[in-house]
Amino acid sequence: MNKADLIDVVASETGSTKVDAAKALDAVVNAVTGALAKGDSVSLVGFGTFSVRQRAAREGINPQNPSQKIQIPAATVPVFKAGKALKASVN
Repeated sequence: MNKADLIDVVASETGSTKVDAAKALDAVVNAVTGALAKGDSVSLVGFGTFSVRQRAAREGINPQNPSQKIQIPAATVPVFKAGKALKASVN
């Protein structure tokens, strides 16, 4: 399912237009992105939690030249942890 498919489903489930569903989806994505950018987490009960984590710097291997070592810098990465209800519905 891509974004257009998700917009179609939201529009049909809510009885709204595709334009309104697209605006709502964009608003949710922007809100989650903004919260993560500030270092906050977003918890949707039954669905899961979006948060950020610090990934430490580490040494890696150059895939084009496996004998060469490269330094991978530290990074802040977004993570998602699925909630209990989501896990149960998938299994």
